[in-house]
Amino acid sequence: MPGAAPRPRISARLQSWRHLKDRLATVLMEVGGVGVIVAILLIFFYLLLVVAPLFSSPAVNAQGSYATPDAAAGRTLHLAMEEQNILGVRITDQAQAVFFRVADGEVVRSVPLTTAKAPLTAFAAGELGRNEFILGYADGSVTVARAAFATRYGAEQQKIIEPAIEFPLGEKPIVIAKGKAIEHVAVRGGDDATTLLAVTHEQDLHVVKMEKETSLLAEDEGEWQAKDTVVEAVGEVFSVLINTDQRAAYVALRSGEVINIDISRSGQAQVLNRAQVVKGEEQLTAIRFLAGGISLLVGTSNGNLSQWFPVRQETGPAQLTLIRSFDAAGGAIASIVPEQRRKGFFVADDRGQVAIYHSTANRQLLREPVSGSAIGLLAASPRANRFLAQDAQGKCHLWQVENEHPEISWSVLWGKVWYESYNEPQFTWQSSSASNDFEPKFSLVPLVFGTLKASFYAMLFAIPMAIFGAIYTAYFMSPRMRGLVKPAIEIMAALPTVILGFLAGLWLAPAIERNLLGTFLFLLILPPGTLLVAFAWQLVPATLRSHFSDGWQGALLVIPLLLIAWLAFSLGIPLEHQFFDGNAPHWLAQELGWKFDQRNSLVVGIAMGVAVIPTIFSISEDAIFSVPKHLTLGSLALGATPWQTMVRVVILTASPGIFSAVMIGLGRAVGETMIVLMATGNTPVMDPSIFQGLRTLSANIAVEMPESEVGSTHYRVLFLAALVLFVLTFMFNTLAEVIRQRLRVKYSSL
Repeated sequence: MPGAAPRPRISARLQSWRHLKDRLATVLMEVGGVGVIVAILLIFFYLLLVVAPLFSSPAVNAQGSYATPDAAAGRTLHLAMEEQNILGVRITDQAQAVFFRVADGEVVRSVPLTTAKAPLTAFAAGELGRNEFILGYADGSVTVARAAFATRYGAEQQKIIEPAIEFPLGEKPIVIAKGKAIEHVAVRGGDDATTLLAVTHEQDLHVVKMEKETSLLAEDEGEWQAKDTVVEAVGEVFSVLINTDQRAAYVALRSGEVINIDISRSGQAQVLNRAQVVKGEEQLTAIRFLAGGISLLVGTSNGNLSQWFPVRQETGPAQLTLIRSFDAAGGAIASIVPEQRRKGFFVADDRGQVAIYHSTANRQLLREPVSGSAIGLLAASPRANRFLAQDAQGKCHLWQVENEHPEISWSVLWGKVWYESYNEPQFTWQSSSASNDFEPKFSLVPLVFGTLKASFYAMLFAIPMAIFGAIYTAYFMSPRMRGLVKPAIEIMAALPTVILGFLAGLWLAPAIERNLLGTFLFLLILPPGTLLVAFAWQLVPATLRSHFSDGWQGALLVIPLLLIAWLAFSLGIPLEHQFFDGNAPHWLAQELGWKFDQRNSLVVGIAMGVAVIPTIFSISEDAIFSVPKHLTLGSLALGATPWQTMVRVVILTASPGIFSAVMIGLGRAVGETMIVLMATGNTPVMDPSIFQGLRTLSANIAVEMPESEVGSTHYRVLFLAALVLFVLTFMFNTLAEVIRQRLRVKYSSL
């Protein structure tokens, strides 16, 4: 244009500098975005890397074969190995204990087990881990012996294991049924009491309780006193067993029936009930206790395997019940050998195969042909990393076992499992115990249920308050008041959740328990009370209302809300005394059967809701406030009321942002740790009641990860829980993004 000032020219150097900064900013944004994605993927793959061994298949490797050590000592009745897998022992029908090297079968020592002159007629191994066994003779006497392996270190710190035979009840044979040949025996030993079972040729069962009597002056010394009880004519016996606490005996008959006998009282024995564990044309070929002495493992001539344990009845004693059946072995089961420290077991059949099972996981882990002939005897090392099988040809086969995590299966993690001493199958998480015979319970279902339950009650509390508050703040509130309220609520997001959990567990939970009825009265009368106050405000003369500018009326609600809260809690105490005997939690438990935990889902919902409200409020308020003004002004110009404009224009336009706020809040609630850890009681129960506690995935990881052994099954299952939590949040976020995009497309034309 004529007379216009010329535009200053930008130097080439300045242009190139701007271009360089633009490119640098673009590259940094791209690198940052890709870096976030890579970090998330690395976390995901690291979790997979730690979890993957849980589902790896076990493996076995042959270590060698050799002839039966010292075959001249007699036929093998029992095989065992010590913990280091260096020495083994075999018990023969000539009452000899032959110690040998497990690797090559070289005989180390041969020890006679008794001085009895009568021939050996019965033998049985004792409790797992004690290397104890009992021998019965034709003259009615028995001997209890134990294989001991003492470790010492020689020159150059070389480990030396010295085998020996010990006699915990003395070397002299114990006469049980004088002059009557003993056909079946069993022993269960302890420090102060030992129980012996003996079945004579006449089919009489002798129950002998050996109790050690000690004096105060010589606690380490004492004499064994025996009390004998006879159960006559029990039947044609296949085997007898004693449980771990020496309170019950099981007599397995060749007919496939098992008799449960109460032997808890010295000098008395009572038949409780019977169970038919083998039916049809099958024959009972093997029966053993699983580790812990609660469950019976039953093997048959058709290769079928089953697990039985006593289940409490509504009336009468516990009844031996079929719990689960396993995949059939290749042939007739010849030997069952339980693991000493887990609920797994080895099985050998008459086709020369060895299979490994786990009872809780209810699966066959592997099956391997070990010999070309039938396997008669099997021994497993205490750590279950070796097994030694002796076949019908008198050859011993040593195999190495790699089986780190047998207790994990899909059914254990996500299905109902019938655990020992439970009355029915359940979803249970219980990862540790003080006893060695503990059955780990790794069901993730209670943890996922607790996570979703806590999130549900938190969102139920937070969503209405956060969204309604955001609508009022963004659309109806005056700018000056909005400038005070919005920052105040957003600052709440910076409050550490450990403080909220601390307050919820130590102050809120006891307060709700003391004022349970008042709490529910407050929640019930708050909405209608608020509407009543709003209606009453409309009845106030216009001259008085004009003193309050638009957008400040919400501040007036504070006083009525405080009065409503005071009224609810004031009425709650007398009403609780009038109708609930002064104790509403106790009344709920007695009259309705609703258990009440002080730290329950109601407390969690309120505390987590307070933590989630700032997030949902801030994002929703920004989305509503960002709705273009021309949309609201156009709606008002066309005759719509402010309320109609808000519902039909503003909310629909802001719906993608509001939905994003809700889903981000849900993700925040799902991953919350400290509040649920401190305010829920941290009990992994599956109860939808608002008065019961819970345990979430995140809280469980926080509690149990410090005490778990690195690389153990427990450790890896906790990482699996973290992976499940990762997948849950990923699914929620993905679903939220899909729905948000659809809402944006749908309402973008408004």
